[in-house]
Amino acid sequence: MSAPESHSGQRVDRWLWCARFFKSRTIAARTCVDGKVRLNRRIVAKASVQVRIGDVLTFAQGREIRVVRVAALAERRGPASEARLLYAELGETAAATGVTAERESGSGRPTKRERREIERLRGRDA
Repeated sequence: MSAPESHSGQRVDRWLWCARFFKSRTIAARTCVDGKVRLNRRIVAKASVQVRIGDVLTFAQGREIRVVRVAALAERRGPASEARLLYAELGETAAATGVTAERESGSGRPTKRERREIERLRGRDA
């Protein structure tokens, strides 16, 4: 495949895989088809949607919601240090802030008070 050009774009599933957000391209494509990726606030329904430099992608990665701006298009899936140059992180992740809203396994359902605290930690004030 030739080097990507900024005006033509790149498939969203391939870009997500090259940027090392997903372990395989198949997983990245399935995430797109399932409607779990947003491109400039619009739900992506196909893995073949083109991303361009400056676009904003929003998607779930594990228990975190990632919001990234496309800084460059990928020529190949290189090492993590090279992949980090493909995007700029926009949203604050829970890992970066040190705030988590996890409960111990087997501790039962949260009480109403605990649910409100969890929502407050997630930034959704009730």
